[in-house]
Amino acid sequence: MLTQENQVEIRVLARQGLKIRAIARQLGVSRNTVRRVLRGQAPRSYGPRRPRPTKLDAYKAYVCVRMQAAGSVRIPAPVLLREIREQGYEGSLTQLKAYLAAVRPAKKEDPVIRFETEPGQQMQVDFVVFKRCGERLSAFVATLGYSRMSFVRFVRDETWPTVKACLEAAFGYVGGVPRELLFDNMKTVVLERNAYGRGRHRLHPGLLALSRDLGFAVRLCRPYRAKTKGKVERFNRYLRGSFYNPLVTRLQADVALDAETANVEVLKWLRDIANVREHKSTLERPVDRLEADQQTMLPYEPAMAPIEAAARLRLRLPLPVESLQHPLSVYGELLKVSQVPA
Repeated sequence: MLTQENQVEIRVLARQGLKIRAIARQLGVSRNTVRRVLRGQAPRSYGPRRPRPTKLDAYKAYVCVRMQAAGSVRIPAPVLLREIREQGYEGSLTQLKAYLAAVRPAKKEDPVIRFETEPGQQMQVDFVVFKRCGERLSAFVATLGYSRMSFVRFVRDETWPTVKACLEAAFGYVGGVPRELLFDNMKTVVLERNAYGRGRHRLHPGLLALSRDLGFAVRLCRPYRAKTKGKVERFNRYLRGSFYNPLVTRLQADVALDAETANVEVLKWLRDIANVREHKSTLERPVDRLEADQQTMLPYEPAMAPIEAAARLRLRLPLPVESLQHPLSVYGELLKVSQVPA
């Protein structure tokens, strides 16, 4: 069955210049299906197939009992094959392996090897949560895979309207739309994993619409595999240690940091520190590598001007000799924002 997500991805890949044959090969569908979607025709739908009886059915109970008795000890499939063949099983090892893959925990895999993406290929997106004085503050974080150019916005919730606004702000900040966005399994983005089969997920309709309109593909991390989006995860730790912790230590112990103040400060930090430092992996500054990303990303004009203007705001706030002793609303009256000449 071709899902709504599949149809959006077909249109996105076509906008990125892929031919019908390449799209069909990448998504595992027929070329006629791709043509029907691109013509706006409804693809043929097929009902779910009834499970067919297999030669293994009579031995599945034994296999399950055998694995439960073994506990944490992993019995190889060839060993189980020998045992059930002694009981009369005439099927193949492949059939047994397919069943074992579905019923027993996956084998612990080797650590993920760091990989680099091409310019303009990927943006990794995540939320990081900060808690202080009983208050919760979330930070939307987006990092380009090639340049490591990052964008941060502090928010009070993680609803879809907030995520959409943050994505649009991030595209404006980096000057374009990457070909794919890699998300964590946040509920705002993923309504149901494996809804249409393994690896075929039901996404938020708002994200599907944005993906279709702007031309980016949606990719999801595997659950509990934070290293899949290692670039943004490492930046999250850097954000906490280099920006958040130093900022909150200036506050009185019972004063929480609000989103408005955090966003004014984080724009300065991104401009003056995070995006102009030499990155440990690339040994280059993100701002210097950004041009290569921008040359291959899809254009994004609507939000660029206001975000670029906001990025040039300079806050004149001298560091106090002692820690802040009043609510932030008091200090808000003292904030003077001036436009820095471009």
